[in-house]
Amino acid sequence: MDDVGALQVERQSASLRVQVEDRLRQAIAEGRFKPGDRLIERELCALIGVGRTSIREALRQLEAEGLVTSYAHRGPVVTVISYEEAKQLYSVRALLESFAGQSFAEQGSHDQIAALDDAVKEFEAAAGGGAGRRLTAAKDAFYDCLMSGCGNVFARQMLTTLHNRINLLRMTSMNQPGRLSHSVSEIKDIAAAIRDRDGARAAAACKLHIERAATVALDYLRQQVGSPE
Repeated sequence: MDDVGALQVERQSASLRVQVEDRLRQAIAEGRFKPGDRLIERELCALIGVGRTSIREALRQLEAEGLVTSYAHRGPVVTVISYEEAKQLYSVRALLESFAGQSFAEQGSHDQIAALDDAVKEFEAAAGGGAGRRLTAAKDAFYDCLMSGCGNVFARQMLTTLHNRINLLRMTSMNQPGRLSHSVSEIKDIAAAIRDRDGARAAAACKLHIERAATVALDYLRQQVGSPE
């Protein structure tokens, strides 16, 4: 695997385990490790530059989040999401993000709205370069603003968990022809509704964004495994 240095971690500040978790989570979100890929400890040690204990602890955490699945005689692999699981994930995400968008529009601060606008501009700029690390970071920043602005800690916790799972499919969705430009337009509509303090429109825009992303991701999964019964 090329670009080994991109996964190297610093050995100070945040705990080593958390840094390793973040690097692995990011690598999965960016498609460096794809669903079904084996995560071999000795290779991860060399890639990230840490010992096996740190790798094992990080893999256990990612397994708890559903990003990694361990199999007897095979070891940990990046989780493969089934069609039905993906359908359920997107359905719950649409409900929660609709709530988050409406709450943000109705009670978010001016500073939070300004931060959201900045995140949208960065996402639009990043989209100009196609799918990649900058785009992933920009999309994460947008959702971080959305979750902060909604002011509900429990919605944030649940959405964070869902987003970690959806990351297994996000690059699949955004890499489909035409999807990225539509995603930019949809996110701009969400921000505009929030800026206008229109809770109902913000909820509808969030729901539409997730439904369209779901359609693309589910169509891809259907092609890979065949139409579900």
